[in-house]
Amino acid sequence: MIQEWDIKPLAKSCTGCTKAFEDRQEYYTRLSDQSGNYQRSDFCSTCWAREEPVDPGYSNWNGVFRIPPAEPDRKVRKETTETILRELMEQGDPSRGEIIYILAVMLERQRVLVEQKVEDRPDGARRVIYAHRKTGETFIVPDPGIGAERLETVQQEVMHLLAPDAPPRPGSIAEPPANPPPEPTDGLGS
Repeated sequence: MIQEWDIKPLAKSCTGCTKAFEDRQEYYTRLSDQSGNYQRSDFCSTCWAREEPVDPGYSNWNGVFRIPPAEPDRKVRKETTETILRELMEQGDPSRGEIIYILAVMLERQRVLVEQKVEDRPDGARRVIYAHRKTGETFIVPDPGIGAERLETVQQEVMHLLAPDAPPRPGSIAEPPANPPPEPTDGLGS
């Protein structure tokens, strides 16, 4: 005979007093058979002391409640992508051309930028002219001609820039530290 089990996960609060469990608080669980179905009940220490002698249930156990860590924000925000693109374009560093191009393509796919024209210049260079959908601003982005062998590396660099916990980018417009480090001294107290 196949029996289906529908046992609920650990509750976030005590079944007895309905008080929310705190991080690292001990809890007690009772599994009872109610008309052929298993019913899970989770209790704080105080409520368990009253409940256990009355109804020990089919099975019981205890553990330590842990608040799960916040889920990291994996979604890349449009404003972050756009902000980084604007910063890098303002800096005008030609070594960041591949990153600028990938950021512009990302914003095109997110429908923030609209490709207006692709220009082939007499010197062989190619550039893409984008318009910002909301503001109408023009972005002229040189096409660095990223080859397949460089594409993955550049994409990883871009994702590193977009990561919420990424360290400040060299040369980025970052706020100075609140407390600058003390000036080094020669140890003579002068």
